[in-house]
Amino acid sequence: MAGKIGKRYRDAGKRRDGGQPFHRRHRKLLVALVALVVVVPVIGTAAYAYVLNKQLGNVDNVTTKTLDEADRPDPDEGDALNILLLGSDKGEQVAGQTAEEAKANVAEDAKSATWPAGKYRSDTIMIVHISADRKSSFLTSIPRDTFTTIYDANGQPQGQNKINAAFSEYGPAGAISTVEHLTDLRMKHLAIIDWEGFKDLSTAVGGVPVHIPADTYDSAQDVQWLAGDYNLKGKKALQYVRQRHGLLRGDFDRIARQQNFLRALMGKMLDKGTMSNPVKLINTVKALTKNLTVDEEWSGGDMRGLALSLRGMQAKDVSFVQMPVAGTETIPVYGSIVRLEDAKSQELFAALRDDDLDTYLTKYPGDLLKDSKDVG
Repeated sequence: MAGKIGKRYRDAGKRRDGGQPFHRRHRKLLVALVALVVVVPVIGTAAYAYVLNKQLGNVDNVTTKTLDEADRPDPDEGDALNILLLGSDKGEQVAGQTAEEAKANVAEDAKSATWPAGKYRSDTIMIVHISADRKSSFLTSIPRDTFTTIYDANGQPQGQNKINAAFSEYGPAGAISTVEHLTDLRMKHLAIIDWEGFKDLSTAVGGVPVHIPADTYDSAQDVQWLAGDYNLKGKKALQYVRQRHGLLRGDFDRIARQQNFLRALMGKMLDKGTMSNPVKLINTVKALTKNLTVDEEWSGGDMRGLALSLRGMQAKDVSFVQMPVAGTETIPVYGSIVRLEDAKSQELFAALRDDDLDTYLTKYPGDLLKDSKDVG
């Protein structure tokens, strides 16, 4: 497998033939579905219900029925939910594709006879756990360079690689199977959002407030950030969440920035100035849905029902959790990889299975996202 999928992932900063350096290509922040099912429903207004009902019919879906049920974790018999969120670009033409085939989106490619290996990237991977009592939600980001066994769309092992290779090489079902085998957690649903969804959403809410505690220079994007408070939207918002160069911990700090931005976005969406303004309301929900792709079993009615069941949840009830990481290393073919801390990771996965993240975080309070003033 090293020769098949390792080459594309050996160095995140290298170019594809004829392409942009990897760090210059879009990396997605998965704000859309999280805000849809966790944040916006707390308003519970008639206007929101009307707009949501109208827009959910526009969401694309993909099939994951190729996976063998006998080889997947047992479905959760309670009401707690785990949702796999993937960030993906719109893709680019790969060898063997015509220009017309390259225009197909994720949903269309997932339904075709052959998945276009290498067309897409999923550099942001999150597990969203919604508690059975619908009073809390936990978002855990899996580092894109996590080294693990990759599984294909039929749930068959395909050797080891960085975890973001699963979606790129084997599509939505491959990504689900890989995460499920890593965690032994059933992913009840899948959601994929592309870059434009994030861009549109940050603009729709009128900008997102963030604090940058120290001056940093992003050499990859040629952006100088000065310490201070910002209200970010559009291009500037993207530059903030994309930065890893110039940050002390590189991609780990980028993950923290993404979580921090999402937390601030949730607060902004709860602001009465957003939900009481018909124009902002419509633009926000449109931004949530028009770039969203979900699994085919997640109907608009089911999404709407889940949203309504969460209307009592507030932004303070959403926690952002760090994956336990043992360290990084460089190995042949794959380049820089991330090793998870196995024993502690198993504790985290068990807490998710038991719907008992509070106990885990009481034991490991340092795994929670820092205060917004302390995120670089």
